[in-house]
Amino acid sequence: MRLGVLDIGSNTGHLLVVDAHGGAAPLPAYSYKQPLRLAEHLDEHGAVTQRGIDALTTFTAAALGVAEDKGCAEMLSFATSAVRDAVNSDAVLEHVREQTGVTIDVLAGEDEARLTFLAVRRWFGWSAGRLAVFDIGGGSLELAGGTDEGPDVAWSLPLGAARLASTYFTDADHAPGEDVIRDLRKRIRASIAQDAGHLIRAGACDKAVATSKTFRSLARICGAAPSGDGPLVRRTLPLEELSRWVPKLVGMSRRELSGLPGVSADRAHQIVPGAFVAEACMDIFDLPELEICPWALREGVILERLDQMSVRIR
Repeated sequence: MRLGVLDIGSNTGHLLVVDAHGGAAPLPAYSYKQPLRLAEHLDEHGAVTQRGIDALTTFTAAALGVAEDKGCAEMLSFATSAVRDAVNSDAVLEHVREQTGVTIDVLAGEDEARLTFLAVRRWFGWSAGRLAVFDIGGGSLELAGGTDEGPDVAWSLPLGAARLASTYFTDADHAPGEDVIRDLRKRIRASIAQDAGHLIRAGACDKAVATSKTFRSLARICGAAPSGDGPLVRRTLPLEELSRWVPKLVGMSRRELSGLPGVSADRAHQIVPGAFVAEACMDIFDLPELEICPWALREGVILERLDQMSVRIR
């Protein structure tokens, strides 16, 4: 069965076309994506601007055409933090539905964490034991832990790399001052530590895992293998190496950051706040390293949909 998964993230709109059936790993067949940067298209009241609405509508219409051209029998559409937190989210999604015919569901932060956890569990399997999973998105940070396919604990915090960058890293040519950096670091660590007991009280994890673009970029900066080496290569983000890099990243211009391995020009300004969040997660939960998982939220959405369908579908 061919499925299309339309992921409206805080940074990017991404349609992933997969060939999937029960009992098998989803096989990517085609990918179509565009930078939307919805987390940065919010006005002073927290509403998605007309420019953001137009970009989302145009992308959704194009993605629907791609899904039809590629023979998708079904398209699963969802939006995450930027749309979820926007004060006009209902109006935005209604506009998209009226213009394109596509209904986009809004995922709660806890569901983001839960579905990402499911993808990580399926990737590593039962032998991984108790998992702790961290996902830095554009608008939010998701955390989850557990021993089963569903996490024992799962929650979301407004600590996405794009969200923080739009607040603290507005100057393309100069890094924020020391006071701003200190304030950002304090805010991140206080937010994560506030509910850290949810994960800690459940017991030590056997494997700590990170997913999604920000963690992959940081791991690449710290020496992990490039994506071209394939998804089966083991990649990690060591805390010691990351902590050596953080002061250097803070002092780099956006152009210098975009020249680092694994960093795209349109996300270069998000690397420093993303690094602060990653370092805080590892410090607070006493994790010497995080292993990078190539599966994340989109795969979790696909896997849950397949679980809901008969495993006889071929």
